[in-house]
Amino acid sequence: MEQIFVLTLNGLATGMLIFLIAAGLSLIFGLMDVLNFSHGALSMWGAYVGLWIYTGLDQFWLQKLSGFNTSPWYPMVNILDFFVGILGGMLVGALLGWLVEKYMIRPVYGNHVQQILITMGVMLVLSEAIKLFWGSNLIAAPVPLMLDGSWQIGSLVVIKYRLTIIIIGLIVLGALYWLMQKTKIGLYVRAGVQNKEMVQTLGINVRKVFTLVFILGTSLAALGGMLMGPFMNQVYPSMGIEKQLLAFIVVVIGGMGSIFGSAVAGMIVGISEAFMLYFIPDAALAVNVLLMAFVLLIKPSGLFGERG
Repeated sequence: MEQIFVLTLNGLATGMLIFLIAAGLSLIFGLMDVLNFSHGALSMWGAYVGLWIYTGLDQFWLQKLSGFNTSPWYPMVNILDFFVGILGGMLVGALLGWLVEKYMIRPVYGNHVQQILITMGVMLVLSEAIKLFWGSNLIAAPVPLMLDGSWQIGSLVVIKYRLTIIIIGLIVLGALYWLMQKTKIGLYVRAGVQNKEMVQTLGINVRKVFTLVFILGTSLAALGGMLMGPFMNQVYPSMGIEKQLLAFIVVVIGGMGSIFGSAVAGMIVGISEAFMLYFIPDAALAVNVLLMAFVLLIKPSGLFGERG
């Protein structure tokens, strides 16, 4: 029973991490009809930059204040540095997303073949640029002190950092739902997807709205990448590309453009991966691909996708 609980918690945390990456991909792919194969690399940049800021600030305080690592204030400063790192990673993700959309994607809107070729090229460039700045070796990604360890609830063990990831994922899900369903920006996006020409005749700059959506998507990918580093206790150059495949699986299973569908699919894929990695590690990815194929056979638009 305890093992099942731990695996389920691990799966939910993994699913929320994949959802954070897939949510941005769902916005870009499902709503804007843009095939962005550089999404995983943008997530990876968020992880590296965020970790660099987090550990850099941490070392700064430890060097400037002698004996600060034993101070009761250190855990609070440490977690503050972590959230500053998250913010920095998301800002870099947003900046790179703006550059990619403006100079790479915008000229090829509506042409999927060119989108695939260009974004795959961007993915390779960004992946190699990571090695240029940080090298190709694994880099340790420590969990913040206040989120390290676990709580004991009876015979069950709840790992603090994984529960934190689940909470952050749920907050992002609620915020995205509110943004897309309850605000004018969400209305403009949905209207622009349905009839771009009509929205433009009403004086709304659809291109600018789509740029904002693209930036939001890449900043969410960076958030997922930054949180993933301490989850795996390390970052490495290929991590973004590896998780990008799972993000595409989640978007397809959940349904194109459905944020809620991506969240549900992320939890399904995450739990499936957690159990398969424990019992049959070599079959973990294959099971998720088969799950996607099964959903497409039963409901081609995805679990929560709409026809058309």
